[in-house]
Amino acid sequence: MDIKRVAIDAVNETIVLNVVHMDYKGQVAKRINEKMPLATVKGFRKGQVPKDLVEKQYGKAIKQEEVKKVVDLALERFVQSERLNLLGTPLAKENENFDWDAEELTFEYEIGLVPNFEIDLEAKNNIVKYIVTADDKLIDGQVERIQKQFGKAIPQDKVEADSDLTGTFTNEEKGISNTTTISVSVFNKKAGDKFIGKKVGDVVTVSTKGLFEDDHQLMDYLKVSHDDVHGLDIEVNFTIEAINGAELAELNQELFDKLFGEGKVASLEDLKAKIKEDAEAQFAQQADQKLLLDVQDFLIESTKFDLPAAFLKKWLQTVGEKKLSPEEAEVEYARSEKGLRFQLIEGKAMAQSNIQITFEDLKEFTSGAIRQQMAQFGQTNPTEEEVQGIVARVLSNQEEVKRLSEQVVAAKLLDLFKEKANPTTKEVTYEEFIAASYGE
Repeated sequence: MDIKRVAIDAVNETIVLNVVHMDYKGQVAKRINEKMPLATVKGFRKGQVPKDLVEKQYGKAIKQEEVKKVVDLALERFVQSERLNLLGTPLAKENENFDWDAEELTFEYEIGLVPNFEIDLEAKNNIVKYIVTADDKLIDGQVERIQKQFGKAIPQDKVEADSDLTGTFTNEEKGISNTTTISVSVFNKKAGDKFIGKKVGDVVTVSTKGLFEDDHQLMDYLKVSHDDVHGLDIEVNFTIEAINGAELAELNQELFDKLFGEGKVASLEDLKAKIKEDAEAQFAQQADQKLLLDVQDFLIESTKFDLPAAFLKKWLQTVGEKKLSPEEAEVEYARSEKGLRFQLIEGKAMAQSNIQITFEDLKEFTSGAIRQQMAQFGQTNPTEEEVQGIVARVLSNQEEVKRLSEQVVAAKLLDLFKEKANPTTKEVTYEEFIAASYGE
């Protein structure tokens, strides 16, 4: 068998395989002999059919099967021996006039290659690493929420300015139907005034335009997407299902111990410090995620290379349980191209910086994640034996291993980007960070 590569451009090639009779005749003959005792042809008893009739009836199908086996194996070994770094898998070129009786059978396969490119992690950029602080407004608001949450709800007959309402926002046209609890003070004054004096069962209609001080609160209370938030100007109905006032919980040692464990917080100042610490730890995670996305966008934009787009669109039509039409494949390629580009950049960055993921890395990361989850449920001091027992169970699941490995890679890349990309550090409040995150 003769196999060769034919280059089309830097990322597209064709593999051509020429198969001759010697490549498959022995296996075809063996299969014919195996078939003879089982062959049935009208006029002959089973097992007594002449060999030429068996070949005539079954030979072509057997030949095609054996040639396919030979070609598939040869193609696999060729790709390995040539160390081809492929995108997708080889695609057989269709040939409606293929002659199975020819002395030499020629098969052609299209392949898409991973492009060669370089990345410069230290290139000049405008990336910002945000340090998000919890300001007094946020901290005081959280203190009030804690007092309400652990205070005593007092049912009210009608809505007052300081009432908490439980009810459902609806708008049939936009598919909005979300049950929530909201304080009257959260609305703008004009909308809030509409609720004063209302009772359980009443329906209040308000406009979404300017309904809250921050339009992003529409995402929390109406469950609309971020894409729909800005400029959303529709009317929604709020059906009142419960009205409550609140007797605020006293900020005392009993409440502090209930929230944080015995003796860890002893005063309002300690409480505010703890809220600030916890909030800023959470903000740091969000800021890291934004940094990772910003570096990703920068590298995709600044690292130029060609992809075998036409090949990949054709390949997408053939994979998966549901075959895609050319139009569907075009849409799928457009949706996934950015992710594919960063996946290649990510691999290059890891190789270039000699980043490797070990099983110890995975265990350490999983252990930290489990301790964090346990702390959220009040288990602040688990034993090492308890944690490692859970780690072992988690890492016995291959899907979990894959998911956690991706998170370890992301964490290592984040550390690399922080070091190499040299982003500008900027301290902001959470409100300012949200505005920067949404490009406003």
